[in-house]
Amino acid sequence: MSVAVVTGAFGALGRVVVSELAKLGYSVAAIDVAPAPPHTDAKLALGGVDLADEPAVVAAYATVAEKLGSLDALVNIAGGFTWEPIETGSIDSWDSMFRINLRTAAASCRAALPHLLKNGGAIVNVGAAGATQPGTGMAPYAASKAGVRALTESLAEELRGKKVRVNAILPTIIDTPANRSSMPDADTSAWVRPQAAAKVIAFLLSPEAGAITGASVPLSLAG
Repeated sequence: MSVAVVTGAFGALGRVVVSELAKLGYSVAAIDVAPAPPHTDAKLALGGVDLADEPAVVAAYATVAEKLGSLDALVNIAGGFTWEPIETGSIDSWDSMFRINLRTAAASCRAALPHLLKNGGAIVNVGAAGATQPGTGMAPYAASKAGVRALTESLAEELRGKKVRVNAILPTIIDTPANRSSMPDADTSAWVRPQAAAKVIAFLLSPEAGAITGASVPLSLAG
């Protein structure tokens, strides 16, 4: 049975991805800085892990390999968002967004690679459509997500021929309770449903996507 790690696993998208992969037969290790919930579809739930702290991430992945026997897939969902104009915003927001969105993905990729390189596997990073078309107030967030896209493409080339594939999804706004709450007047018809994103992630991890690496797949509903 394949073992998949999902970071940011206790959030709205993470929970759906964990459930989708478990349904497909993966043994899922759910990792998040948030406390582990009392009920989860994951085989192993590790809460309180600072995914930007490389030693903590390495230790968490060693625990996954020890308890579940291997590590065959990685989904990097951990991240956050801030909206503020460059003129009136804080430079600290840039550090925060790069730590939460890019450093976490890079640290997880590095920690997973020794395990993935043994038998091959796949990584899917969650970027954002804003990485290619940022709007007003999105500069720190979009720049960090552009970094996730660059990480994906560069790592895919680095691992080409080593049986480890690396891809990303670039969703528009994901339809979560938090996003609906923060944008109560928004038209949600074109927002990406977590279930739809989870199915694309599962496909990119699957053998059917064996010819795909280095891709950044845009996700947007027609409305």
